[in-house]
Amino acid sequence: MRDIVIVGAGMAGLGAAESLRSAGFDGTITLVGEEKHRPYSRPPLSKEVLTGRGSPKGVALRDEPEFDALRLDLRLGRRAERLRPAERAVELDDGSALTCDGLVIATGAAPRRPATGLAGVHVLRTIEDAEAVRAELEAVDRMVVVGAGFIGAEVAASARALGVEVTLVEAAPTPMTRVVDPRIGAALTGLHLDHGVDLRLGVGVTGFEGTGRVERVRLADGTAVEASLVVAGLGVETNTGWLAGSGVELAGGVGGVRCDAHCATSLPGVYAAGDIASWPHPRYGGRIRLEHWTNAGEQAAVAAHNLLAGEGARQEYAPVPYFWSDQYGMKVQLLGQAAPADTVEFVHGSVEDRKFVAFLGRAGMLVGVLGLRSTPKVMRYRPLLAEPTAWDDALAAAGR
Repeated sequence: MRDIVIVGAGMAGLGAAESLRSAGFDGTITLVGEEKHRPYSRPPLSKEVLTGRGSPKGVALRDEPEFDALRLDLRLGRRAERLRPAERAVELDDGSALTCDGLVIATGAAPRRPATGLAGVHVLRTIEDAEAVRAELEAVDRMVVVGAGFIGAEVAASARALGVEVTLVEAAPTPMTRVVDPRIGAALTGLHLDHGVDLRLGVGVTGFEGTGRVERVRLADGTAVEASLVVAGLGVETNTGWLAGSGVELAGGVGGVRCDAHCATSLPGVYAAGDIASWPHPRYGGRIRLEHWTNAGEQAAVAAHNLLAGEGARQEYAPVPYFWSDQYGMKVQLLGQAAPADTVEFVHGSVEDRKFVAFLGRAGMLVGVLGLRSTPKVMRYRPLLAEPTAWDDALAAAGR
């Protein structure tokens, strides 16, 4: 194997390149990225960049000497248009084609955009998105955030830190319902109320109104919220369009590319990692796909290893998922899965104190640990999720 192409220049793409070099691969690694930037970290965009505590220039994942040492053939500002498996070639939007012996798919996901052409309505995914929202935050005194997932919650917290009045609208009955059990979502509701957010739960958005620029957001209950700035966190769509007709099997329900336990796709020599990869996890049942920063790096390392390894030397990918979010100066951390859950028990602290650790169980087993302002205690329980742990045994480990 002499030529490897990595499509996607985010955390997963960079992680794959680094792992290939660390494994001793000295052939050509071509890194294709739709954005013009070298790989950068997205989590600070909704926090430090929006509040002005950090610069967009400071989000680079590696400094120049470290990045240059990878000796990559960079194709930045280029989009993959088509995979031609018979020729083992990736066709780019400039008409060029890259042939390869191995391919890592790391094209991630793109945010769902609201159905409006009005100015002042944004999503937050790229450096340019963050800069545009930051510029408008300096000029408005009120905004609407649509969607109370992690991105929406972080944007709301950043805007409040700047003194902007925020209305946070969520169609579900609690924040972050897609990724945490409603009982945990209810506990996190208090964070927004404590900081003066106008929280509208259980109501969707039916439209955006204004002349040229957004002036109000119309809600499904018939009310309207005045705002000249809107940030929408409506989830994502995985970037799989360029794989149509290639023979790479897609995952269906959870979205993304269907992989096996080794991160291999349905095509020989083609692996996937990061937001786009769906694979069977032995401890959670069915298939999962994670949009987590830590997963992107960890999965990329396994995909790169397996791309180079012989059949008998491949590794299975079965991590303890880990995610964190910073909101109102407080850290929310999640190990494992927080939804769906049959059982939720707060084993340390309390919701009232805004400081707690909660265990989440399903079918008699521990499946997740979520903490607010409780970093040492949360991480203490990671070993319980690395192997199957019965619910009663987990409670005993917490002294319950």
